[in-house]
Amino acid sequence: MLFDNASTVVVERDAYGDGQHRWHRLLRALAADYGFSIRLCRPYRAKTKGKVERFNGYLKGSFLVPLAASLKQSGLKLDVDAANAHIGRWITQVANCRVHATTRERPDRRLALERAALLPLPTVEPTSVAQSSLQCPVPIESLQHPLSVYDDLLELRA
Repeated sequence: MLFDNASTVVVERDAYGDGQHRWHRLLRALAADYGFSIRLCRPYRAKTKGKVERFNGYLKGSFLVPLAASLKQSGLKLDVDAANAHIGRWITQVANCRVHATTRERPDRRLALERAALLPLPTVEPTSVAQSSLQCPVPIESLQHPLSVYDDLLELRA
């Protein structure tokens, strides 16, 4: 899987030598459990970085900004609860039924066709790292930027 260089993915880039990164321990455990490899896109390389960043731009332009604008008209503020309340509808009615620019297919229809080729997820016992993390309470805060960052961006456009 190709990831951006976020601290929730990679703790230290090139920690053990060129291309030998120190991964976040829970992501590393998840990758080991489910048999996928973790790759980082190279900074400032449009070919890989753009693939990661493109979805962020799509999500912001197609979901976040319109939702914030409609909530603002109603006198409401965009927060995590409001975003979570609206994301399911957006996924089913907007994101998954649009025609994708690269594949020229709707994602929901493409997934239905590809399901036959997908392997089932392995049944694995959680690793000791994952088990120990389950004993800690899950934080309510988002691991992404606080919504105030996006509020500031929206205020610049208004």
